[in-house]
Amino acid sequence: MGLAPTPVAPTTRYPARADLTAARRARGPESPRWGTTLLFLAPAVLLLLVFLIYPALYTILLSFNRGRNGIFEQWVGLDNYTRLFADPDFLDLSTFPPSGALWNNVLWIVFYVSIVIFLGLVIAVVAARVRYESVLKAIVFIPMSIAATALAVIWKFVYSPDANIGLINALLGAVGVAPVSWLGDPGLVNFALIAVGIWGSVGFATIILSAAVKSIPAEVVESARVEGATERQIFFRMILPMVSLPMSVLAVTLVVNVIKLFDLIYVMTRGGPGKSSQVIAFTMFQQAFEAGQYGYGSAVAVVMLVLLIPILIFNVRRFRTSSVT
Repeated sequence: MGLAPTPVAPTTRYPARADLTAARRARGPESPRWGTTLLFLAPAVLLLLVFLIYPALYTILLSFNRGRNGIFEQWVGLDNYTRLFADPDFLDLSTFPPSGALWNNVLWIVFYVSIVIFLGLVIAVVAARVRYESVLKAIVFIPMSIAATALAVIWKFVYSPDANIGLINALLGAVGVAPVSWLGDPGLVNFALIAVGIWGSVGFATIILSAAVKSIPAEVVESARVEGATERQIFFRMILPMVSLPMSVLAVTLVVNVIKLFDLIYVMTRGGPGKSSQVIAFTMFQQAFEAGQYGYGSAVAVVMLVLLIPILIFNVRRFRTSSVT
């Protein structure tokens, strides 16, 4: 008997790829769905127009006006800006060191930003080498969980010149040192406030820089140690360059916070003693909302905006580059 032929399963026919391509070409390019696009963009555009663009344009226009009670009543041109930069309470270069609200912001930028980044990096590097890293980070981060207003109230009691209330003066009294009016001395008040800002921001810097330090490959560091590199060389020649991008972003964030600084000054000193601790944002608030000179206050706000624009441009360009040094 002969063997029966093996049945062959019927093959499934699929349309050729060329046929699909030809069919797509026949339909032509898909037209953009402008209606759907505009529908999804409309909420974001509306929010930007209402809460960003319109207030910015209104403030800029108001800065060229008398602006009493926040309305356009008398066009004054550049008078508000001329008056602002001639005001010694805003910037006084006739003395050394200079004084004024703008100079106080410079002091904050120099000391606050540099010390916060330095302490944050040191704590991040040290925490990565100890077993109780999480506990150390939690302790350092505690001030960040306190609202700025509450932070200011706490430190106002800490700085109190009354030794029966102020913690620092109580400690000084225990070693025989007379109480110091930390918030009442024009020469000390800005540095006392900067110390509070540093205490409240080091935890934030530590968390950011700790993540950057942990992203450095351990093999790279270990190979450097095998080659004989010291811990100082590893820190300055490896760790520091590799975390330079997060450090620059952190610095920009801190500078922006300094330029718009208000709550700490308002609660602790209200710009005093006299006007020795005023900053730009507090000057804007005082002139616009307390004195009713909205045109003059708007000029201060425009100066803040002009100071922020190059910082934001630098930050965007820093993000776009692939280099970290």
